[in-house]
Amino acid sequence: MENQKKLKITPFLSELSHQQGEFLPIIADGDDSELHNMEIPDILPVLPLRNTVLFPGVVIPITIGRQKSLKLVQDVYRGSRLLGTLAQLDVVQDDPAPGDLYQTGTMAEILKILEMPDGSTTIIIQGKRRIKIREFVSEDPYFKASVEPLRDIIPVDSNEFNAIVGSLKDLSIKIAHFSSNIPPEASFAVKNIENSTFLINFICSNTDIGVEEKQKLLEIDDLRDRGVQAISYLVKEVQMLELKNDIQNKVKTDIDKQQREYLLHQQIKTIQDELGGNPVEQEIKNLREKAEKKLWKEEVSVHFHKEVDKLSRLNPASGEYSVQFSYCQTLLDLPWDEITEDNFDLEHARLVLDEDHFGLEKVKERILEHLAVLKLKNDLKSPILCLYGPPGVGKTSLGKSIARALDRKYVRMSLGGLHDESEIRGHRKTYIGAMPGRVIQNIKKAKSSNPVFVLDEIDKVTKQYNGDPASALLEVLDPEQNMEFHDNYVEVEYDLSRVMFIATANTLNTISPPLRDRLELIEVSGYLVEEKTEIARRHLIPKQLENHGVQPEEVSFSPEVLEYIIEHYTRESGVRELDKKLARIIRRVARKVAFGETYRAALTTEDIREYLGVIEYTREAYQGNEFTGVVTGLAWTAAGGEILYVESSLSKGKGNLTITGNLGDVMKESAVLALEYLKSHAEELQLDPDSFTERNVHIHVPEGAIPKDGPSAGITMVTSLASAFTGRKVKSAVAMTGEITLRGKVLPVGGIKEKILAAKRAGISEIILSENNRKDLEEIKEAYLTGLTFHFVKNIGEVLNIALLPVAGSQ
Repeated sequence: MENQKKLKITPFLSELSHQQGEFLPIIADGDDSELHNMEIPDILPVLPLRNTVLFPGVVIPITIGRQKSLKLVQDVYRGSRLLGTLAQLDVVQDDPAPGDLYQTGTMAEILKILEMPDGSTTIIIQGKRRIKIREFVSEDPYFKASVEPLRDIIPVDSNEFNAIVGSLKDLSIKIAHFSSNIPPEASFAVKNIENSTFLINFICSNTDIGVEEKQKLLEIDDLRDRGVQAISYLVKEVQMLELKNDIQNKVKTDIDKQQREYLLHQQIKTIQDELGGNPVEQEIKNLREKAEKKLWKEEVSVHFHKEVDKLSRLNPASGEYSVQFSYCQTLLDLPWDEITEDNFDLEHARLVLDEDHFGLEKVKERILEHLAVLKLKNDLKSPILCLYGPPGVGKTSLGKSIARALDRKYVRMSLGGLHDESEIRGHRKTYIGAMPGRVIQNIKKAKSSNPVFVLDEIDKVTKQYNGDPASALLEVLDPEQNMEFHDNYVEVEYDLSRVMFIATANTLNTISPPLRDRLELIEVSGYLVEEKTEIARRHLIPKQLENHGVQPEEVSFSPEVLEYIIEHYTRESGVRELDKKLARIIRRVARKVAFGETYRAALTTEDIREYLGVIEYTREAYQGNEFTGVVTGLAWTAAGGEILYVESSLSKGKGNLTITGNLGDVMKESAVLALEYLKSHAEELQLDPDSFTERNVHIHVPEGAIPKDGPSAGITMVTSLASAFTGRKVKSAVAMTGEITLRGKVLPVGGIKEKILAAKRAGISEIILSENNRKDLEEIKEAYLTGLTFHFVKNIGEVLNIALLPVAGSQ
């Protein structure tokens, strides 16, 4: 029978297994009628198969490992060469019992026994016909069993069966195409198997499924059903292979792209090396070299080198590289422990402060005190000074003078309109366009960790939805916290304790209480006319002469002319407007010099009116005491001290009170208090109580276009009303200021220095003040007090006794 068959050996469709019982399937092609009609002995030796299932018509090699199996093969090969094959239920079972084997198997013929080079024995067997075990009759020396044949149900030729066979072929070829482990001869073998039974059995045997699934296929009698079930297994295998293939293609594409980029970078690097070096590597090298010379703490150095290492691993073409490089450069540019040496020559500091600014004695004394303590102790935490006062008095420029006196660097940061907290603390560097806060930026610009740092207009900081900058300033301006100031961009604590912060403000009302608590407040009040004259002579005129190219001998200002300009063309606390007026005058002089025109070098008031035009402001002068009910008061404005008049008149009526002169609520309340005091003390003042109900009272303060408010006109109003009701005139050349209460107390008020000078300029000789204002005179130069008599009072009665003339002196 063997000699009549034509054998075609082809490789199996999957890789060899490395377990015991390795196999490589082959197929016997030709007519299958002999297989269906072949006689089966009643008793057959049984060979257990560990990891495969043999199908009829399929030729496979089996490696023999067990001694029982080896004896069985040798005995059978010497005899009929027929044996039964049964798959094991458990593939790891080394010595299976009859119950460990499937009951359906295949009768096979041993075609060949091969002695392998490694000493093992391999047999080549061909499946002949399916069998079923009736019972095992012997187990020694190997299994023998009584069997019965199983017949395959072969459908007649039909389109459905042909389609099943065609589908099996197509799926098998597709699997062979997808799998790199299947040789191309496998597809050729499948295409050339013409017998449908052999084809179905061949594919069932070679499908990459488990022994249990193959056993189910073997137990199906109908070839059509067996083919359909095999198709379901093949479809799953195709889907799995397609998925694996897609994944491998994607991974291969990514790897190919990375390899391409790597090769390109290597080529670029080689070209750059030929041209003189890689600029990216040179940049990183420069960063490391600069870091070696940097003065900073160990933790900062460790952090910097960590960030540079991260930079070296980044692709220079990526956006993250430029962000990381900017960050490393910022760390390197910060001064950290680099400081300038302070100049402890106190006389030098005094000369510099006096040279740059006239007046401001309190501020200068505080700076000199700080220098003195720093000279003795050498580790004093810098104070947080806050200079507050009206615009133009030199608060900001004072910072430059302090820096020059200390030989420190100077930086200024304007806080006007600041509304974002990140302007102080910076942005986190993960954001696009992130940068350090303005505090760190200015420190970097100063190139020193102990500059004089002016925080200009700290009262103009605003709070919005994106944070409160004033709260962020708390850490900056607290000497107990700013030694570890955290900027979101830098990410490393920076020591600000050596920085001398000087804040400036126009008012304290808009500064938050926690922030104000951290500031050492120093008031910078407005300049007096005499001080403005001296400032103009020392600073403003020389500056404008230099700016306009005019020589000092070509124009001169006398003190009288300067005072004329100040009083009639400016109205301010500082000297900003005065500086503009002087610049305007010197420009006119420069034009005359350039045109060769004749002019007076020593300017007069007539020249000033020609150059500046008509007088813009007039100051109130004392007008005498001809009328009752008219009293001279003293007021403070942003432009300095002023005198004002309070006028009271009586008319027949029902006791109504009228107040005019553009007065604020507080000033109106002072007028009501004054009238009520007179009503309640009518007997003491020898007034008729009925006069308050039979007469209307009108109080007026001239210059109604100018808003006026404040409590300091209280004693002026009560004196004016008392003069009107009693008919007693007010003493000549007397002015007064003070707040009143309903009980008649006289309370202190502010702005005493400016008010006293305004009274002196107006020709006042006597001034009435609260007893509590006596201390304010100690801070005023003696020259400003000469020719003035002061009366310090505690109650309204004392004011009236001093200010009102006796009745006999009235007209």
